[in-house]
Amino acid sequence: MKILVIEDEPEMQQNMVQSLKQEQYLVETAATFDEALEKISLYGYDCILLDITLSGGSGLQLLEELKNQQKTEGVIIVSAKDSLDDRITGLELGADDYLPKPFHMAELHARVKSVLRRRKFDGSNLHQLQNLQIDLDKHLVWVNGQELVLNRKEFDILLYLVTNKDRLVSKTALAEHVWGDYIDQADNYEFIYSQIKNLRKKLKDHAAQVEIQAIYGIGYKLVTP
Repeated sequence: MKILVIEDEPEMQQNMVQSLKQEQYLVETAATFDEALEKISLYGYDCILLDITLSGGSGLQLLEELKNQQKTEGVIIVSAKDSLDDRITGLELGADDYLPKPFHMAELHARVKSVLRRRKFDGSNLHQLQNLQIDLDKHLVWVNGQELVLNRKEFDILLYLVTNKDRLVSKTALAEHVWGDYIDQADNYEFIYSQIKNLRKKLKDHAAQVEIQAIYGIGYKLVTP
């Protein structure tokens, strides 16, 4: 799962990033309004942690921009501005939650998991697709009750394809979602082919009732029989 932390205070940003990475999230950051606007315009995220007070603009303006671009990211406002007006405005603009500073990282994790469950899995930790079961919190996968051992990237790829079942996912979108925006520096997508090849073999060996189809020159699609 890919999270964008929009926070202008360096120490707070660093603490949030380190804590979220320990929970196995892929985390990117933005410290200013302009940097955040560029990232939400160019990339997609599963969840955005949004500070209201930013250099160059307001986090509430970014919420409006997400709405204008018809983005579907879950948004948690994380701000020291704990006024009722800000809460109401943020929620009316489409934020999923509002977490006032200071807060414990355990509470942040709980809020993030709650938003992801609501957005991706109808509020459940577990997602069932045919004989495939995925535990979002524990990062575990089973096929017919037998654990399917995946590395972190294989799990992230599978989860992204499952949440986009029957949709064509471009190689670029997959790379950005699983490896982050630094993927722009890559010369090719050979690393994706390798991970997909291994994931396909593991699914086939366990008789999983899902198939990852390659659409030549474009990307991948996960389908069921």
